[in-house]
Amino acid sequence: HYFGASFLKPGMVVQLIKDPGNPYDEEAIQAVIPPLGKIGYVANSTHTVPKGCRSAGRIYDSFEQQVYGVIRFVVKDLAIV
Repeated sequence: HYFGASFLKPGMVVQLIKDPGNPYDEEAIQAVIPPLGKIGYVANSTHTVPKGCRSAGRIYDSFEQQVYGVIRFVVKDLAIV
């Protein structure tokens, strides 16, 4: 989102961090790639979540504060972790 998706590749590790202070979404989850920093957010809308994937709201309670994931697919402007 912040840097586009052209640099994202399958196999890259992404840190997912809860963002409880987010004024737009109380279940917001940041996607972070060190050393770049925040690259975007986990989709949390029926309009933005790819079919067959889980939204931020669905995974929010499945981990404490942060978790790591691996990019499996990159499709157009999004990554599936």
